[in-house]
Amino acid sequence: MRRRRFVAGLASTVVGSPIVVALAACLCVPSPWSVAYSWAQGIAPRYEVDFTFPQPFPDLWVTGGFGGHCIDAQDHVLLLNRQDVLDGELNSGHLAPLMIELDPTGKVVHSWGDPNLVEGTVPSLRNGPIQFRLHPCHFDQDNNVWIASSPGGMIQKYAHDGSKLLQQIGRKGVFDPSDGTIKGTPLNSNSARFTSPASIQVDRQNGDIYIADGESRSGNSRILVLDANGSFLRQWRITDMDSVHCMAFANDGTVYVCNRYGNQIRLYDKMGNFKRTFDYTWQPATVPADGKIEQSGGATVALAFSRDPAQTFMFVVNQNNSRIDIVERQSGKVVSTLGQIGNLPGQFNQPHSVAVDSRNNLYIVENRGRRIHKLRKSPRRNRTVSEPR
Repeated sequence: MRRRRFVAGLASTVVGSPIVVALAACLCVPSPWSVAYSWAQGIAPRYEVDFTFPQPFPDLWVTGGFGGHCIDAQDHVLLLNRQDVLDGELNSGHLAPLMIELDPTGKVVHSWGDPNLVEGTVPSLRNGPIQFRLHPCHFDQDNNVWIASSPGGMIQKYAHDGSKLLQQIGRKGVFDPSDGTIKGTPLNSNSARFTSPASIQVDRQNGDIYIADGESRSGNSRILVLDANGSFLRQWRITDMDSVHCMAFANDGTVYVCNRYGNQIRLYDKMGNFKRTFDYTWQPATVPADGKIEQSGGATVALAFSRDPAQTFMFVVNQNNSRIDIVERQSGKVVSTLGQIGNLPGQFNQPHSVAVDSRNNLYIVENRGRRIHKLRKSPRRNRTVSEPR
């Protein structure tokens, strides 16, 4: 009970808002956002904030925004640090490495990253004057890690600890558009050339490499498939998506693709044959006086699946509403949500990526907020989706 009183009191002192106080108190008691662990049909999972995660970073590290994260076979989390720190922040600390590995307790166990090997810096969109645009990472069946940047002309495979660059596909700073620069006309060419890789997945059955090459609104817009050696196999163009921002395989072979600004998730087979679409309409909490609603990042930014054999749920990053939507994978129905805008534990400041470990704990990283959250599955009683909240 002490922790519940402390959290509610902290919210009241800092914010002074009864709405925030109620949310903060809800982090430790059954509530609309604190959701229960069960994968039975019609049961929404419950989660609670792990306040001990992460542990303090060493050596006065200062991070930039986190472009993405991924989880390895040991449930270690790899963070991609864009290093876009604010002017003056390094007076108080040291620039954190590009790649930061956390164990399940949130302790830093390793860090690495050679700025000369990854894609170069670009003008910062949010925080500091420049930034590395690290975006996706993915651990393959051999526990090696794949990394890319957006914009980016290459994807790279490193040994798990980053000690060796094992494979590079494409060339640093050379993009797919007609003039080889990021400003040229995108070609979507039948080759291993990229403009803005947003997601990487390696097929565990045959080693084929799938890349969502379409994070930028002005770049390519496709799913590109290469063989294990990096040779072109096929692609499918998705011309009506402004941003092909995420991609994930389900165990049944279905490929899920995020239409970031179209607020959709589209389903394909591995050959690119369309199967169906899930639409996610959203509404702003405050409607502008002129009635013109503008998005603040999209409602389908990233996704991850629950780790039960049926992968019953998807966890979808909804930046427009600063929350995680919990979705029944088969129906596409939103059954619950996690979080709200803010900077307190369990609140999100531009969530950008979501991942699930083998124990079905959730990890959410923020770009603008520069934080990682761990949400643990709650041992509290199950709640059916139809039960009053």
